[in-house]
Amino acid sequence: MALTILRHQNTFTVKGKINAATASNFKTHFNMTLNCLKNLTIDINNVTEIDASGVDALKSIYENSKRWNKPFSIVGIGCKDLYEEFLTNNIV
Repeated sequence: MALTILRHQNTFTVKGKINAATASNFKTHFNMTLNCLKNLTIDINNVTEIDASGVDALKSIYENSKRWNKPFSIVGIGCKDLYEEFLTNNIV
């Protein structure tokens, strides 16, 4: 399944899989988007898979948000697991 991204103001709903096949484009898209917006929220409620490449892409976006002092949030089912992954790897 292809990755679909829908925007409503500064919230982006992602549908599909964030994996090795899609993570690079996902990361590039959201790093560019983050650079253009004052804040960014990614809703992962409709994401069916996030593999290690997907987690790395989200970590990269988070690290850039901190570097650029821009608020960044991940919401939806699974966001707590990602938060714990970030904590485990001292990202937060």
